[in-house]
Amino acid sequence: MTAVFFVTGTDTDVGKTLIACGLIAAANRHGLKTAAIKPVAAGCQLGDDGPRNQDALQLQQAASIALPYQQVNPVALEPAIAPHIAADLAGKRLSAARLSGYCRGLTTCGADFAVIEGAGGWLVPLNERESFADIARELRTPVILVVAMRLGCINHALLTARAVVYDGLPLAGWVANQVTPDMPYYRENLHTLKQQLPCPLLGEVPYLEEPTGDNAGQYLDVTALLN
Repeated sequence: MTAVFFVTGTDTDVGKTLIACGLIAAANRHGLKTAAIKPVAAGCQLGDDGPRNQDALQLQQAASIALPYQQVNPVALEPAIAPHIAADLAGKRLSAARLSGYCRGLTTCGADFAVIEGAGGWLVPLNERESFADIARELRTPVILVVAMRLGCINHALLTARAVVYDGLPLAGWVANQVTPDMPYYRENLHTLKQQLPCPLLGEVPYLEEPTGDNAGQYLDVTALLN
């Protein structure tokens, strides 16, 4: 049975891909077969093989199960803007039902541990009625929250956690990702978040000069997820 987790963040550019790849690396070290999907990626480069997104490519390379790019990133949109706007410009319509169907493929590829990476934050729209949260809700997937440790992170993290719980989904854990070399009062902010977030801290990832999944994975503990 595949353990599948939905990775969301407090905002865009908080390191979701880095942490998702780090979680995969940590699971790989446990000898687990791993897979990943980024169902929608906005911000793709056109090449001979079609549009490619760097985040999706990193997920594809991190996983131990080799999946074709189209399965890792079934909806690839060129402009690096809000996905629902990019889809509209491309004449496409995003829907939670269709994207959830793509994600269910993770349970048929033989993986023990898999991650679904969202885009932006929890409530980034898919269309005029649905958001990325509806993908996780449709799949009933436990959520991992990536918190960018910077000024404002407490409010952003607590609001996101409250929204996830309000949507009826379990928070499996959270990760403190240091996106700047020096955050004033880092320890005090971390202490507050540890006290107030209703889920375990899976790890503190320091500011990395080489931000790779393998490097991030050294600071992550997936034991709580495996149990």
